[in-house]
Amino acid sequence: MNTPHQPAIAIVLARAGSKGVPGKNTAVVGGKPCVRWTLEAALSAKAVGRVLVSSDDEIVLRIAASMGALPVRRPSDLASDSARIDDASRHALENANPASRDSLPCSSSLPVVILYANVPIRPAGLIDRAVNMLRTTGADSVQSYAPAGKHHPWWTARLAAEGEVSPWQGEVLNNGVYRRQDLPPAVIPDGGVLVVTRGALFRENAAVPEGPHAFFGLDRRGILNDEGAVIDIDSRIDLLVADAMLRERRERHVDAA
Repeated sequence: MNTPHQPAIAIVLARAGSKGVPGKNTAVVGGKPCVRWTLEAALSAKAVGRVLVSSDDEIVLRIAASMGALPVRRPSDLASDSARIDDASRHALENANPASRDSLPCSSSLPVVILYANVPIRPAGLIDRAVNMLRTTGADSVQSYAPAGKHHPWWTARLAAEGEVSPWQGEVLNNGVYRRQDLPPAVIPDGGVLVVTRGALFRENAAVPEGPHAFFGLDRRGILNDEGAVIDIDSRIDLLVADAMLRERRERHVDAA
Protein backbone atom coordinates (compact mmCIF):
# COMPACT_ATOMS: atom_id res chain seq x y z
CA MET A 1 0.00 0.00 0.00
CA ASN A 2 1.36 3.42 -0.94
CA THR A 3 2.02 5.84 1.93
CA PRO A 4 0.49 9.29 1.32
CA HIS A 5 3.04 12.01 0.71
CA GLN A 6 3.47 14.81 3.21
CA PRO A 7 2.26 18.09 1.70
CA ALA A 8 5.19 20.33 0.86
CA ILE A 9 5.75 23.63 2.60
CA ALA A 10 6.36 26.63 0.35
CA ILE A 11 8.38 29.65 1.46
CA VAL A 12 8.02 32.85 -0.55
CA LEU A 13 11.04 35.10 -0.07
CA ALA A 14 10.23 38.80 -0.41
CA ARG A 15 12.67 41.23 1.18
CA ALA A 16 11.86 44.92 0.85
CA GLY A 17 15.20 46.20 -0.41
CA SER A 18 16.39 45.98 -4.00
CA LYS A 19 19.10 47.94 -5.76
CA GLY A 20 18.06 47.02 -9.30
CA VAL A 21 14.32 47.68 -9.02
CA PRO A 22 13.32 49.31 -5.70
CA GLY A 23 10.03 47.94 -4.39
CA LYS A 24 9.85 45.28 -7.10
CA ASN A 25 7.95 42.76 -4.96
CA THR A 26 5.02 45.15 -4.56
CA ALA A 27 5.30 46.87 -7.95
CA VAL A 28 2.20 46.43 -10.08
CA VAL A 29 2.87 43.87 -12.81
CA GLY A 30 0.11 42.73 -15.11
CA GLY A 31 -2.45 44.56 -13.00
CA LYS A 32 -1.52 43.26 -9.52
CA PRO A 33 1.37 43.46 -7.02
CA CYS A 34 4.24 41.27 -8.20
CA VAL A 35 4.25 39.07 -5.09
CA ARG A 36 0.63 38.03 -5.71
CA TRP A 37 1.64 36.09 -8.83
CA THR A 38 4.04 33.92 -6.84
CA LEU A 39 1.55 33.53 -3.99
CA GLU A 40 -1.13 32.39 -6.42
CA ALA A 41 1.25 29.83 -7.92
CA ALA A 42 2.19 28.49 -4.48
CA LEU A 43 -1.36 28.40 -3.11
CA SER A 44 -2.69 26.62 -6.20
CA ALA A 45 0.06 23.95 -6.30
CA LYS A 46 -1.43 20.54 -5.52
CA ALA A 47 1.72 19.37 -3.73
CA VAL A 48 1.83 22.32 -1.31
CA GLY A 49 0.04 22.26 2.03
CA ARG A 50 1.17 25.49 3.69
CA VAL A 51 2.62 28.71 2.29
CA LEU A 52 4.91 30.90 4.41
CA VAL A 53 5.98 34.38 3.35
CA SER A 54 9.28 35.70 4.70
CA SER A 55 9.51 39.48 4.43
CA ASP A 56 10.52 42.71 6.15
CA ASP A 57 7.99 44.58 3.97
CA GLU A 58 4.74 45.44 5.75
CA ILE A 59 2.80 45.59 2.48
CA VAL A 60 3.98 42.11 1.49
CA LEU A 61 3.07 40.71 4.92
CA ARG A 62 -0.45 42.19 4.66
CA ILE A 63 -0.93 40.78 1.16
CA ALA A 64 0.24 37.36 2.36
CA ALA A 65 -2.20 37.32 5.26
CA SER A 66 -5.09 38.47 3.05
CA MET A 67 -4.49 35.57 0.67
CA GLY A 68 -4.32 32.88 3.34
CA ALA A 69 -0.55 32.52 3.54
CA LEU A 70 1.35 32.63 6.83
CA PRO A 71 3.42 35.84 7.15
CA VAL A 72 6.78 35.57 8.90
CA ARG A 73 8.49 38.84 9.79
CA ARG A 74 12.13 38.72 8.66
CA PRO A 75 14.77 40.41 10.86
CA SER A 76 16.99 43.10 9.35
CA ASP A 77 20.12 40.95 9.43
CA LEU A 78 18.42 38.51 7.04
CA ALA A 79 17.02 41.24 4.78
CA SER A 80 20.21 42.77 3.39
CA ASP A 81 21.44 42.20 -0.16
CA SER A 82 24.15 39.92 1.24
CA ALA A 83 21.74 37.71 3.23
CA ARG A 84 21.50 34.09 2.05
CA ILE A 85 18.26 32.49 0.98
CA ASP A 86 18.89 29.36 3.01
CA ASP A 87 19.28 31.41 6.20
CA ALA A 88 16.01 33.24 5.48
CA SER A 89 14.25 29.95 4.70
CA ARG A 90 15.41 28.28 7.89
CA HIS A 91 14.33 31.34 9.86
CA ALA A 92 10.86 31.20 8.30
CA LEU A 93 10.38 27.55 9.25
CA GLU A 94 11.63 28.11 12.78
CA ASN A 95 9.73 31.34 13.44
CA ALA A 96 6.29 30.76 12.02
CA ASN A 97 3.36 31.62 14.28
CA PRO A 98 3.63 29.22 17.25
CA ALA A 99 0.14 27.79 16.75
CA SER A 100 0.87 27.14 13.08
CA ARG A 101 4.46 26.01 13.68
CA ASP A 102 3.28 23.14 15.84
CA SER A 103 1.33 21.80 12.88
CA LEU A 104 4.23 22.07 10.42
CA PRO A 105 5.83 18.71 9.55
CA CYS A 106 9.50 18.42 10.44
CA SER A 107 10.69 15.17 8.87
CA SER A 108 13.97 15.21 6.96
CA SER A 109 12.26 14.19 3.71
CA LEU A 110 9.70 17.01 3.80
CA PRO A 111 9.84 18.99 0.52
CA VAL A 112 10.47 22.70 1.13
CA VAL A 113 9.61 24.82 -1.91
CA ILE A 114 11.60 28.06 -2.08
CA LEU A 115 10.08 30.72 -4.31
CA TYR A 116 11.12 34.28 -5.14
CA ALA A 117 8.44 36.96 -4.92
CA ASN A 118 9.97 38.83 -7.88
CA VAL A 119 9.05 36.08 -10.37
CA PRO A 120 5.58 36.92 -11.72
CA ILE A 121 5.82 34.52 -14.66
CA ARG A 122 6.55 30.80 -14.32
CA PRO A 123 5.01 27.83 -16.21
CA ALA A 124 1.79 26.37 -14.87
CA GLY A 125 2.45 23.25 -12.81
CA LEU A 126 6.15 24.01 -12.36
CA ILE A 127 6.04 23.69 -8.57
CA ASP A 128 4.28 20.33 -8.72
CA ARG A 129 6.75 19.06 -11.34
CA ALA A 130 9.70 19.94 -9.12
CA VAL A 131 8.20 18.40 -5.98
CA ASN A 132 7.31 15.25 -7.90
CA MET A 133 10.89 14.88 -9.16
CA LEU A 134 12.24 15.33 -5.64
CA ARG A 135 9.94 12.61 -4.34
CA THR A 136 10.33 10.09 -7.15
CA THR A 137 14.12 10.35 -7.38
CA GLY A 138 14.87 10.69 -3.68
CA ALA A 139 17.05 13.70 -4.51
CA ASP A 140 18.09 16.34 -2.00
CA SER A 141 17.12 19.23 -4.26
CA VAL A 142 15.51 20.11 -7.57
CA GLN A 143 16.03 23.45 -9.31
CA SER A 144 14.53 24.78 -12.52
CA TYR A 145 16.76 25.78 -15.43
CA ALA A 146 16.48 27.46 -18.80
CA PRO A 147 18.64 27.10 -21.92
CA ALA A 148 21.61 29.47 -21.80
CA GLY A 149 20.81 30.65 -25.33
CA LYS A 150 22.92 33.55 -26.58
CA HIS A 151 24.46 33.92 -23.11
CA HIS A 152 26.20 30.57 -23.49
CA PRO A 153 29.46 30.24 -21.47
CA TRP A 154 31.42 29.58 -24.66
CA TRP A 155 30.55 33.10 -25.80
CA THR A 156 31.75 34.89 -22.67
CA ALA A 157 34.90 36.98 -22.95
CA ARG A 158 37.16 39.34 -21.02
CA LEU A 159 37.22 43.04 -21.83
CA ALA A 160 40.33 44.93 -20.69
CA ALA A 161 40.45 48.58 -19.65
CA GLU A 162 41.74 49.63 -23.08
CA GLY A 163 39.07 47.64 -24.89
CA GLU A 164 41.11 44.53 -25.72
CA VAL A 165 38.96 41.41 -26.01
CA SER A 166 40.25 37.99 -24.99
CA PRO A 167 38.63 34.60 -24.34
CA TRP A 168 37.18 34.04 -20.89
CA GLN A 169 39.21 30.85 -20.83
CA GLY A 170 41.40 29.05 -23.35
CA GLU A 171 43.10 30.59 -26.35
CA VAL A 172 40.32 30.84 -28.96
CA LEU A 173 37.61 33.51 -28.78
CA ASN A 174 34.08 32.03 -28.63
CA ASN A 175 35.67 28.56 -28.63
CA GLY A 176 35.71 28.90 -32.40
CA VAL A 177 31.89 28.72 -32.58
CA TYR A 178 29.98 31.55 -34.24
CA ARG A 179 26.56 29.99 -34.85
CA ARG A 180 24.20 29.59 -31.90
CA GLN A 181 22.93 26.25 -33.20
CA ASP A 182 26.47 24.83 -33.03
CA LEU A 183 26.83 25.48 -29.29
CA PRO A 184 26.68 22.43 -26.98
CA PRO A 185 23.64 22.36 -24.65
CA ALA A 186 24.07 24.53 -21.56
CA VAL A 187 21.53 25.66 -18.97
CA ILE A 188 21.29 28.33 -16.27
CA PRO A 189 19.09 28.56 -13.16
CA ASP A 190 16.00 30.56 -14.12
CA GLY A 191 14.60 31.39 -10.66
CA GLY A 192 11.32 29.58 -11.29
CA VAL A 193 11.48 27.13 -8.39
CA LEU A 194 13.86 25.48 -5.96
CA VAL A 195 12.77 22.50 -3.87
CA VAL A 196 14.98 21.05 -1.15
CA THR A 197 14.35 18.47 1.52
CA ARG A 198 14.14 19.80 5.03
CA GLY A 199 17.13 17.65 5.89
CA ALA A 200 19.23 19.27 3.17
CA LEU A 201 18.10 22.77 4.15
CA PHE A 202 19.16 22.21 7.75
CA ARG A 203 22.48 20.59 6.71
CA GLU A 204 21.75 17.26 8.38
CA ASN A 205 24.18 15.35 6.13
CA ALA A 206 27.71 16.00 7.36
CA ALA A 207 29.13 14.60 4.09
CA VAL A 208 27.96 17.65 2.11
CA PRO A 209 30.94 19.96 1.41
CA GLU A 210 30.83 23.49 2.78
CA GLY A 211 29.81 26.26 0.41
CA PRO A 212 27.01 28.69 -0.41
CA HIS A 213 24.99 25.91 -2.06
CA ALA A 214 25.60 23.25 0.59
CA PHE A 215 21.87 23.32 1.40
CA PHE A 216 21.23 21.76 -2.03
CA GLY A 217 22.55 18.51 -0.53
CA LEU A 218 24.49 15.84 -2.42
CA ASP A 219 21.94 14.62 -4.98
CA ARG A 220 21.02 17.71 -7.01
CA ARG A 221 18.54 17.49 -9.88
CA GLY A 222 17.17 19.93 -12.42
CA ILE A 223 14.12 20.40 -14.60
CA LEU A 224 14.21 22.34 -17.85
CA ASN A 225 11.88 25.15 -18.81
CA ASP A 226 11.64 26.72 -22.24
CA GLU A 227 13.75 29.79 -22.82
CA GLY A 228 11.81 32.83 -21.58
CA ALA A 229 9.18 30.76 -19.74
CA VAL A 230 10.26 32.32 -16.44
CA ILE A 231 10.65 36.05 -15.90
CA ASP A 232 12.81 36.92 -12.88
CA ILE A 233 12.62 40.67 -12.28
CA ASP A 234 16.11 42.02 -11.62
CA SER A 235 16.01 45.12 -13.82
CA ARG A 236 13.60 47.73 -15.14
CA ILE A 237 13.58 45.93 -18.50
CA ASP A 238 12.49 42.67 -16.82
CA LEU A 239 9.62 44.55 -15.17
CA LEU A 240 8.43 46.03 -18.47
CA VAL A 241 8.69 42.69 -20.29
CA ALA A 242 6.77 40.83 -17.56
CA ASP A 243 4.05 43.48 -17.47
CA ALA A 244 3.62 43.39 -21.25
CA MET A 245 3.48 39.57 -21.32
CA LEU A 246 0.92 39.34 -18.52
CA ARG A 247 -1.29 42.02 -20.04
CA GLU A 248 -1.14 40.26 -23.40
CA ARG A 249 -2.18 36.99 -21.73
CA ARG A 250 -5.10 38.68 -20.03
CA GLU A 251 -6.26 40.26 -23.29
CA ARG A 252 -6.07 36.91 -25.07
CA HIS A 253 -8.11 35.30 -22.28
CA VAL A 254 -10.75 38.03 -22.52
CA ASP A 255 -10.92 37.70 -26.30
CA ALA A 256 -11.23 33.89 -26.04
CA ALA A 257 -14.09 34.25 -23.53
